[in-house]
Amino acid sequence: MIKAAAPGKLYIAGEYAVVETGYPAILVALNQFVFCTVEKSSDVGSILSTQYSENSIYWRRQDNQMIFDNRDNPFHYILSAIKITEDYACSLGLNLSVYHLKIDSQLDSSDGKKYGLGSSAAVTVATVKALCEFYQLNVTQDIIFKLSAIAHFEVQGNGSLGDIAASVYGGWIAYHSFDRRWLMEQRKKTNLIDLIAMDWPNLEIEQLKAPNNLMLLIGWTGSPASTSKLVDKVSIAKARESQEYQDFLLASQECIQKMILGFRNNNLNVIQDGIRKNRQILHALSKLSGVSIETKALTNLCEIAEEFNGAAKTSGAGGGDCGIVAIDAKSNLSLLIEKWTNAKIERLNLSVHEID
Repeated sequence: MIKAAAPGKLYIAGEYAVVETGYPAILVALNQFVFCTVEKSSDVGSILSTQYSENSIYWRRQDNQMIFDNRDNPFHYILSAIKITEDYACSLGLNLSVYHLKIDSQLDSSDGKKYGLGSSAAVTVATVKALCEFYQLNVTQDIIFKLSAIAHFEVQGNGSLGDIAASVYGGWIAYHSFDRRWLMEQRKKTNLIDLIAMDWPNLEIEQLKAPNNLMLLIGWTGSPASTSKLVDKVSIAKARESQEYQDFLLASQECIQKMILGFRNNNLNVIQDGIRKNRQILHALSKLSGVSIETKALTNLCEIAEEFNGAAKTSGAGGGDCGIVAIDAKSNLSLLIEKWTNAKIERLNLSVHEID
């Protein structure tokens, strides 16, 4: 049996701007995972999930195609990951097999709470990793990223794919988004092996080392948000307010570049200043777009953290989900956590996950 895992993620800074080609963001991989197992089968294969056991899929192999017994399923990212990885395996001259694939996720709570930790990206990466091992493909992290990015993008159709990078490389990530229009065009005319081997325009992924005195706190507001829907709303505003939107992009880029230098120079104060500045930049985008990025609960989360010298902001698309805090590791957090609890903000017991 083959086993693979991929961590969840949170955005630290650079959200929204990173969906534009070449613009940077900082993300972190977390120690909660999506697990994928693959076990060879002789005839009928299956795709199972502990989260969706009532919707398990059974399938057969016919002329290298997966033939499903039932078509209504919630597993679009899994199926896309299977398709892209198996297309890659076929391009390398391998014969495809029938297997049982099982998914188990830690990214949502046992009682169904959704924390916004990038489950669709993690399940895509875990599936790609497991099948690459199952088919004994000689792949690097870069290849896993590109296969996963293609699979995820072909389902979602927007987003930066930064969450894919965090799930593949782990730890703290500085990510510059690649040109997705270029990818769409290349998919029409370039075979998968050549596409994976190409340099992707504007793509940059740098693993960062956090200062030893940086502690990351994560608070959950109890309200889930939809990243793709929020990004689409901002896209509408972008078309109407082009110059103001360009100002937002440039401000975000400058802020993230300074934060990256803070990581490189082991300087917590610079990183905290960047988080505070990025929060202000997102406030300006919220006014421009009419999208509520920082909800009242997220404002409470941030203001309480700032009382204790923590630099805080929304994470990801906002509109709910999580807020993040960068704070000195020597700080006494008990009163901060107590105030969060009184404000109905749940501290998530998560830490940074490094991949060797």
